[in-house]
Amino acid sequence: MCEIIEKGVLKDIAYYVKKLKMSDLPQILALQQAVVNSLPDQETLQPLTIEEFQYILQGNGLMIGVFVDEQLIAFRALLIPELDDQGLGKDIGLVDEADLKRVLYQEISNVHPDFRGYGLQKKMAQIIMKKIDASRFDYVLATVMPYNIPSMKDKFYQGMYIAALKEKYGGKLRYIFAKPLHKELQLEKESVWISMGDIEGQKNLLHNGYVGIAIKEQGNKWFVEFKKALEKRLGQI
Repeated sequence: MCEIIEKGVLKDIAYYVKKLKMSDLPQILALQQAVVNSLPDQETLQPLTIEEFQYILQGNGLMIGVFVDEQLIAFRALLIPELDDQGLGKDIGLVDEADLKRVLYQEISNVHPDFRGYGLQKKMAQIIMKKIDASRFDYVLATVMPYNIPSMKDKFYQGMYIAALKEKYGGKLRYIFAKPLHKELQLEKESVWISMGDIEGQKNLLHNGYVGIAIKEQGNKWFVEFKKALEKRLGQI
């Protein structure tokens, strides 16, 4: 059995967290399917394939899992990506191969429907981000579908920024979130709020050096707060 990373109590339920390994794959796949089946809009989640999970579990990243009575109830993954033309590093302005190799992806995060509302997303984020070897990586990147509000809030909670808005995964629109690990993003004071549905307006702001830093609901609509970065590209921080 892998070393226990953390033990605790969720309200009145005892849990433990451990690093996942290949033998946990059946539980990982079953949990992912349970989460997909519970979604009103399955487009909000990009499930990982068996091969993608195997790639991470074979040493190309890190997966942690939360267990209750030996049942996996939540997991979160970090991925060391392969270098390719679709890489998120290029989307935030990184060009050199040496820089692209220092990028880490925050991959899928699933919580069983029966255990939502326990703060497991935040708990797993805090744990897994502390496990990052900052000597090897400069940026943590992630993709989120517009209007996937829980996932967007999760990324902002971790101090990530919207750095781009592009079509990924065969034409699916995604925000690209970024978190520099060694330098703080410097922003101008003035804010611009724009409807999350105004895709071209957001793309224009991002193209002109703005980053998304927050969201709010107003009149049954969601808006994104943008501020201009003092550097033209996030990759230049």
